[in-house]
Amino acid sequence: MLDFPRWKIWSIILVLVLGVFLAIPSLLPSNLDQKFGLGALPRINFGLDLSGGSHILLEADTADVAHQRIVTMEEMVRSQISRAQPAITIGDMSADNDQLSFMVRDNHQLDSAVEAVRTLTNGIGATGQRDWDVRVVDGNRIVMRPTKAGIQSFVNQAMEGATEVVRKRIDSLGTREPIIIRQGSDRIVVQVPGLQNPSALKALIGKTAKLEFKLVDDSVKSADLAQGKVPIGTQVMIAQSGQPVAVQRRAIVTGVDLVHADQTMDQNSLPAVSISFNADGGRRFAEVTQKNPGKRFAIILDNVILSAPSINEPILGGSAIITGSFTIDSANQMAIALRSGSLPVALKVVEERTVGPGLGADSIRAGTLACSIAIVAIVIFMISVYGRFGIYASSAVILNLFLILAVMAVLGATLTLPGIAGLVLTIGAAVDANVLINERIREEIGRGRTPVHAVDMGYKEASRTIFDANVTHAISALIMICFGSGPVKGFAVVLLIGIITSVFTAVTFTRMLVALYLRRRPAKLTI
Repeated sequence: MLDFPRWKIWSIILVLVLGVFLAIPSLLPSNLDQKFGLGALPRINFGLDLSGGSHILLEADTADVAHQRIVTMEEMVRSQISRAQPAITIGDMSADNDQLSFMVRDNHQLDSAVEAVRTLTNGIGATGQRDWDVRVVDGNRIVMRPTKAGIQSFVNQAMEGATEVVRKRIDSLGTREPIIIRQGSDRIVVQVPGLQNPSALKALIGKTAKLEFKLVDDSVKSADLAQGKVPIGTQVMIAQSGQPVAVQRRAIVTGVDLVHADQTMDQNSLPAVSISFNADGGRRFAEVTQKNPGKRFAIILDNVILSAPSINEPILGGSAIITGSFTIDSANQMAIALRSGSLPVALKVVEERTVGPGLGADSIRAGTLACSIAIVAIVIFMISVYGRFGIYASSAVILNLFLILAVMAVLGATLTLPGIAGLVLTIGAAVDANVLINERIREEIGRGRTPVHAVDMGYKEASRTIFDANVTHAISALIMICFGSGPVKGFAVVLLIGIITSVFTAVTFTRMLVALYLRRRPAKLTI
């Protein structure tokens, strides 16, 4: 237990020196950090409660989810029916009143049509329920309506996708360690440390960025268009100018087929967004433009027609430019939104607040004061009670603090106010191992053992209790990390890191110091 070869001693020293070196940037102000050339080293990120920032609560439009699923199902049904053998002839589809319906022209094909569309439905977990209800009405009309369980499943899937899209968009802003978590079944909490103006954030993450290219239906008369009277398969959408435009419901390509988007300039040197499609989207775009020369196609973003240019020639390159009333900033935000994908559900801001950095500065000062008082009190107590061994324990506590900061900086962890509480708690818990060891050594000396044998038995026997105690703490911390969020998770991360580093400093490091001391004076031990 007390045998420390030279390589092991230098390995321990190297770890401690490296830990102190990596912790220093996080302890220095940013201006001094750059002055001493430490800007490239990792630093601890401060959470919203320490550095200030923006807090936004988003709520999903669940009705929009059901509508989107009906639109998606319409495309799937068309594709499934078109591949049926023998061919099934159906009438126009209607996607009104929260349901999808179509007529089968040949009654002999009704059962085949029902079986074909039922293959597009799915079961909901182990409940035995389906996500769509398929019925036949009026003898030859098939009606599909999302079930209640299906809508709940659709909302859950949409919220998972929306959370990931919001995360990608915020990451594109270059922010560090944002907190993006679901709250309940239809809400998302977004906290971005360091961002004091939430306006740009709201504009970006609240944008659905649903991109569609649809053919314009110029056959609709102006009078009918003004009254909203359009044939089945056509819908009315509003252009940026405020004028209604009739477009086909079926999209040529959508944002799903998008592979790249970037801010650029159009032929008039005005801000625009250049986009490119994947192979499948580019092929469909080329086919439609080849078959419809002279017709117009609408570029639609978030249900607003940005422009409706004419197809003068086939567009074969799989790319296009979106023009509109863009500024350079808005075009760049639009490109970010398109690159990160469209939101599968519309989100609206139901709560927002800005946390100023002053509160965080006060918390940091209070936390620093608490840590300092804790360390000084522990040093005084340990030295007065255990003498030389108290000095070893105090050194271990101070180095443990540096190691915690170093590990958090390397991992890119975020320090929050509860994290500071975890740091203070870890300082107290770190010295607990040395108290157990020192008291055990005292007991062994009282039994008449030699100094070397007493220290060896003290570390060996106390290590079992230290291991058991820290394992239970680590399990609790892991559970809080897995199931907790926000403040609870911040506290648990610091606690778990502190458990690991405290075992290293309180057991391995102090044992090395004691071993080196006993090499010089094997017959003298005062504790």
